[in-house]
Amino acid sequence: MQKLVFLFLFFCSFCVAQENTAQHFTAILKDSTNIEAQSIFGVDNFGTLYYATENNSFHKKTKDTTITYANFQLGDITSANTFNPLKINLFYRDFNTVVILDNRLAEISKINFNSIQPYKNVSFVSSGFNNSIWLFNDDFQYLELYDYKTNTIKLKTVPVQSEVLDLKSDYNYCYLLTKNHLYVYNYFGSLIRKIENSGYDSLAFNEAHLVLKKGESLFILEKNESIIQPIKHPKMLIKQFLVTNETVYIYGLNLLRHYQLKIE
Repeated sequence: MQKLVFLFLFFCSFCVAQENTAQHFTAILKDSTNIEAQSIFGVDNFGTLYYATENNSFHKKTKDTTITYANFQLGDITSANTFNPLKINLFYRDFNTVVILDNRLAEISKINFNSIQPYKNVSFVSSGFNNSIWLFNDDFQYLELYDYKTNTIKLKTVPVQSEVLDLKSDYNYCYLLTKNHLYVYNYFGSLIRKIENSGYDSLAFNEAHLVLKKGESLFILEKNESIIQPIKHPKMLIKQFLVTNETVYIYGLNLLRHYQLKIE
């Protein structure tokens, strides 16, 4: 009986120790920026803003200058990936087209998947390494790593079985959020993690953290971890959110709020 009591007390103390050593994440307001945008796509380490306005123009705004790219024939910009500022990709889903821009927002390439063989019906796009981009092929329900210089497919993943909600990537990893699961792939296209989706609808990503949104709440998945944890932050309308290093940006009502991510 004494042994059972000892084991019970040891187990309780172990659980308390685990709880006490768990990290807690809090978003603390540090600054804000007034900006009227249809969508905000990125903020880099130097505070450069990448965003689109209602006239279908894409802007790069630094402290001193703002430069603009516009292609009115392609309609609204569905997404823009600014991870590599030398090869920014803009995706125009209505026209099944991707435009690659340099750091001066000059066109490097334009990929019209309607005219490329074999035809691809693309629903999500994100950056890959070198001259490649990650595509989600809506007809076959799988990811492709596509080389737009040589018009070749470097790899394909196994098809997913539920609706795709979001896609983000860098040179090393690709995160695919579906209604049922979050899939994490490496740059070889190998699935390295699969986490059940408990209601997350979109994600933001940088080299250190993956942040997910569920309604008006934010959560974080640290690198090489499998447990998604809540971020404590003020309640507000979250139209969009971004993450750069230890800063979480929340956009709504023409105000971009800068929150420092504090880990305790």
